[in-house]
Amino acid sequence: MSLTILAMCVMAVLTAGYLLYGSYLARQYRLDDNRVTPATERNDGVDFVPTRPFYLMAQHFSAIAAAGPIVGPIAACLTFGWLPCLLWIGVGVVFIGAVHDFSALVASIRHRAHSVAEIAREHLGTRAFLALAAFIWLALVYVIVAFTSVTADTFRGKAEELAGLSTTFNKGGAVAAASTMYLVLALVMGVVQRLFRPPMWLITVIFVPATLGVVWLGTRLDSVLSFEAPAWHLAILAYCLIASMLPMWLLQQPRGYLGGFVLYLAIAIGVLGILIGGFEIRQPAIREMPAPETMKLTQHMFPFLFVTIACGACSGFHGLICGGTTSKQVAKESHCKPVAFGSMLLEGFVAVIALGTVMIVAQDQVAGRAPAQLYGDGLAMFLSALFPESARPSIFVFAATFGAMAFSTFVFDTLDVSVRLGRYLLQELTGVRSRWAGFVAALVTVGAPLLVLRLSEPGSYLRYWTLFGTSNQLLAGLTLLGVSVWLVRSGRKCWYTVIPMIFIMSITVTALVMQILEALRQMRAAADSASPAWWSAAMNAAVGAALIVLAAVFVIEAIRALKRPLPREHAVALSPDG
Repeated sequence: MSLTILAMCVMAVLTAGYLLYGSYLARQYRLDDNRVTPATERNDGVDFVPTRPFYLMAQHFSAIAAAGPIVGPIAACLTFGWLPCLLWIGVGVVFIGAVHDFSALVASIRHRAHSVAEIAREHLGTRAFLALAAFIWLALVYVIVAFTSVTADTFRGKAEELAGLSTTFNKGGAVAAASTMYLVLALVMGVVQRLFRPPMWLITVIFVPATLGVVWLGTRLDSVLSFEAPAWHLAILAYCLIASMLPMWLLQQPRGYLGGFVLYLAIAIGVLGILIGGFEIRQPAIREMPAPETMKLTQHMFPFLFVTIACGACSGFHGLICGGTTSKQVAKESHCKPVAFGSMLLEGFVAVIALGTVMIVAQDQVAGRAPAQLYGDGLAMFLSALFPESARPSIFVFAATFGAMAFSTFVFDTLDVSVRLGRYLLQELTGVRSRWAGFVAALVTVGAPLLVLRLSEPGSYLRYWTLFGTSNQLLAGLTLLGVSVWLVRSGRKCWYTVIPMIFIMSITVTALVMQILEALRQMRAAADSASPAWWSAAMNAAVGAALIVLAAVFVIEAIRALKRPLPREHAVALSPDG
């Protein structure tokens, strides 16, 4: 089968989803540019900054598009085959993922740019707020643990995902150097914008090519930064602590804008390669499952197909971005559709491109090759196909390097956003808004992952990844539940949030219970109760049980809230003239 025809069908589905279903949701939420958004009303130049939609979409897209839509689809394809993956991405991203992101952003804007936890406090009560706040914070800790570990291993050149990649990297030194220079470049861009206010086209013309330049320069400075994993853990988390306290304009906005263009370039390479590269699908549509007695936990298609693909179809982390940073920058309500709904569909297409990079590889050539290696080499194949045969070897090396660089860069970008969100959450929990309180909240948010990493074995993110994906999607279900309660109490239709909420919560609760039981089995099998493997399994079991309890409390409080009348000041948010 031709990859081109299949990709064009998916593009048609995503386009129709944006134009038809996205517009339907916009009408349901009655978006109105005459309403004053929190960014415009509070405009403090630090957290609340009205931002043009194209700039904001690049930042938002960069923040949500980390490792999930790349690693997840490739890993799922190697386990289940490409057809189930493609069906879930196409259907899930339109009717669940994009609905979740759009609803979370609109709800946050209508509630003074508060987080989903604070919105739960207003509509479900204090117990629901405390349960969801604790759930989110635990989920963020898992995000930070997993991404700090994979980033540190990447910087050392020993990450499983980069093993065997055909690039000029010297033990990750090139990745570390280029990532560091990328952050410095974003800082310079933020200062230039603040002091001189140049036109956006000039900023783009100068700094976007410079971003590609630092990628090339990093390959020439691959021996400058060379540290072991514990040192990188400390350095990365220290950076996240500082970055979470910086004004939005200084680092997060310019870095997100530049990062968005790197993603756009990767998408462009993928689209061109898929549409005109002439590649045929060489992977099986559906893989034969092993016998039940030899099947691993994550080889069960239900529920682990959905959890493995994760951010490629639905992600609760996106709701935290919507309610934590993006809602504080939306200048007009009509911008919610392209920024939230559009970005989620674009992330779904990133997942399709990632899926395409493994679909064109023969079955006997995927053994022992990890997702990021397949992704980088796949992009290189897409780009090389556009050039004459004589130029393809050098083009392949450059494109493979770029693919690996993009992968590590966006994982790194997600880290300080997570710490900033943790700071917001703990400040909402305590009600203390001072800068010193914010610093302490950020310090606690990075301190917990640092402790976990100190007690875990190298490369431990692999042990935490599946539970991270499960908690991430369960958070999406809880967010949709909170939004549904708000809609019901406001007298509005809510089927478009209730149906995906029931579906995603059924999947994730099942996956969570299965992982807890597997972690208990691993603890019993461990020879030494003080070993890192036992500690990792024990942490997974304890956190998994805590997440189920917290989710149950939230569901109970949501049911109780439906019996209470909605105060008028909340109901008017959805009225035609509210």
